[in-house]
Amino acid sequence: MNEQLLLVEDDDAIVDALRLHLEAAGYSVHRESDGRRAMGEIDRRRWDMVLLDLMLPGADGWDVCRHLRARHSGVPVIMLTARSTEAHRVLGLELGADDYMAKPFSMLELVARIRALLRRIEQARTAPAGAPQLLRFGRYSLDTLRRELACDERVIALTLREFDLLHFMALHPGRTFSRDELLCRVWGAGFEGYEHTVNSHINRLRMKIEDDPRDPRRIVTVWGVGYRFEAPAP
Repeated sequence: MNEQLLLVEDDDAIVDALRLHLEAAGYSVHRESDGRRAMGEIDRRRWDMVLLDLMLPGADGWDVCRHLRARHSGVPVIMLTARSTEAHRVLGLELGADDYMAKPFSMLELVARIRALLRRIEQARTAPAGAPQLLRFGRYSLDTLRRELACDERVIALTLREFDLLHFMALHPGRTFSRDELLCRVWGAGFEGYEHTVNSHINRLRMKIEDDPRDPRRIVTVWGVGYRFEAPAP
């Protein structure tokens, strides 16, 4: 295993407990307690995941997440924070967090969520032979092996969850899925999410693939039900 995790947390007691459980689970953990130093560390090394607190000296977790998403969109992020209100969760998801855990949280649950995220990445890298590599819709192409979205050969950065969500919906054009179905099929049956998890990722995808995100034509809202992906006519 030996995946490299960057832990951005300024509380020494929490760091000690996290390091104990994460290293016991087989992960290598590097800790940064300052937001600005964390941004520098994000750029210096390749990380398999970032565990990110919000209340930090130097620069807060929101700024660190913006920096990470602007430069390394494919690195999964789990936010760990005492700010557990719905507004804070939604903001974290809108900034591109893949998951969000409010303090205090179960160490065993955190390890399980880390494993689930990393396992999903590994499964995507080892797609079975014969699986379609390219999905095309209009000017866009979705490369399932490189995990890239391109528009007229210009690569558009997607997070882990954004890619998985778009890939799943593009595989089922014209079919309407409820938010609960999307949580189960994309995040996994064991994920204890809520509607805003899906809503936030849909909003981010619309900003990237819709000509007018306020009037979406590809990812359409089906009121009272969920969302549907509309593939353009050939």
